[in-house]
Amino acid sequence: MSEETKNLSCTDCGLINCYRREKSFPQFCLTTNTDHEMIEEVNRLYRNDELVSKLSQAAAEIEGTYYGKITRVEEIIFFAKKIGAKKIGIATCIGLMSEAKTFAKILHAKGLESYSVICKVGSTDKTEVGVDEKLKIQKGCHESLCNPVLQAKLLNEEKTDLNVIVGLCVGHDSLFIKYSEAPVTTLITKDRVLGHNPAAALYTSGFYYKRLLEENDME
Repeated sequence: MSEETKNLSCTDCGLINCYRREKSFPQFCLTTNTDHEMIEEVNRLYRNDELVSKLSQAAAEIEGTYYGKITRVEEIIFFAKKIGAKKIGIATCIGLMSEAKTFAKILHAKGLESYSVICKVGSTDKTEVGVDEKLKIQKGCHESLCNPVLQAKLLNEEKTDLNVIVGLCVGHDSLFIKYSEAPVTTLITKDRVLGHNPAAALYTSGFYYKRLLEENDME
């Protein structure tokens, strides 16, 4: 591999031959440049690891059967049932409680139990964990921090089989996933500006959001 291509990755590829193998792989392709032993090691996980196999098989079956036919809410329900999940944890943002409540009703209607934990659980003021008062949204009053670690631990105590993120902030979702013992999927990715459709910033980056392509540090 040349010096010019060794740092290239999948977003630099215009062929995507890894999907159907109808074209040819570029010189820098991760498929052809990844050590074969690593690929085979991962493949063994899909074949032999009980949890990996169960989740991947269920996801593939839903994709192959319902691709483009059902909503993400329905996908989550089908996925939960395919993997034998009966109790669904809901880690919700305080700003999406209405959506979380509706989702819980839907789960119950489909024969699934749910247990939800809001992001402000514990009601710990941000300053108690070292956040500066000036970084609060509303200064000079109690303002609880988002507490994804406690959300995860409470759902762990409930022994949920599958946890669903409903609008946790960037970074808070990362912490929740880190501490969740159950597998995690996302129903809603929060974007207050774009009505919880963050992909819209990408679709409009050539016009309304062209500032996203301007080279600066966004400070």
